[in-house]
Amino acid sequence: MTGSEGFIGSHLTETLVRTGYRVRAFVQYNSLSSCGWIDTLSEDVRSEIEIVFGDVRDIDSVSRAVEGSACVIHLAALIGIPYSYIAPRSYLDVNILGTLNVMQSSIRHNVDRVVHTSTSEVYGSAQRVPIDERHPLRAQSPYAASKIAADQLVLSFVSTFNLPAIVLRPFNVFGPRQSLRAVIPSIITQLRTSNLVLRLGSIAPTRDFNYVFDTVSAFMSAITSPFGVGEVFNVGSGIEVSIEQVARLLMRIVGRDVEIQNDSARERPSNSEVSRLVADSELARTVLGWCPRWTGMEGLERALKETNAWYLEPRNHSQYQNNAFRL
Repeated sequence: MTGSEGFIGSHLTETLVRTGYRVRAFVQYNSLSSCGWIDTLSEDVRSEIEIVFGDVRDIDSVSRAVEGSACVIHLAALIGIPYSYIAPRSYLDVNILGTLNVMQSSIRHNVDRVVHTSTSEVYGSAQRVPIDERHPLRAQSPYAASKIAADQLVLSFVSTFNLPAIVLRPFNVFGPRQSLRAVIPSIITQLRTSNLVLRLGSIAPTRDFNYVFDTVSAFMSAITSPFGVGEVFNVGSGIEVSIEQVARLLMRIVGRDVEIQNDSARERPSNSEVSRLVADSELARTVLGWCPRWTGMEGLERALKETNAWYLEPRNHSQYQNNAFRL
């Protein structure tokens, strides 16, 4: 699995191990030999993970990691949208070239199944709702453009080389271990301080927030289902809420009512902002048999309560080096 040390990847790695799978975690090489969130997993889980350091941009290290694998899950990507305005070339290198390396290695080693991770950002602002998989693709950021290219590359390998690949397209995932630059952890972190102001970018856009454990269950369905090769599957809750609604819901959960103040540093360029996202995930339900658990507004509120409780735990919050806003 690439990206195994990250937010979604670490949860999926943990679930796979606890389900009985042997997991080879392909971790980006770094001078500290850090395995990211994998380092925080319990010893009984960590001891069952084979760690392989490398870089998705390097075909040789990817090929060595893929060799002998029955299934490859590709999660590694640069995902910070604001940073893609500053360093777009790096997004092409990691998200497109990295994906090419994973697909070529999977062909070379006759992998039985590949699960590639997309993003709802490829749709841009909704032209119709709910958004199904036939919705037009529109890149409103260099990040989205790189992911569209990666998705199409995977699908081309299905058509050209009979690669047994599935594309999962998660909508706005949230939960424990997410970066503090993401909107929900940012709100929680700000509300836990004594400040009387909550600084946010645009609060009008709507999103389809999907709890990370539902996202993980979609990956598990994609791994185990005999169906779906060559198809794209949306993974979302189907609930459309604005950033302001989420902020006020978290205020109620935390028990604080503060002023929401615009912070221009957190805003996207006007033509880059995706104003509306809400998923139609019926295809994943019918073809892959995916059954989300945190559904409706009640499910969203329960998931936000669990997420807030996780970030309030000192041992969890201490994993973050700095609470300051970062791109």
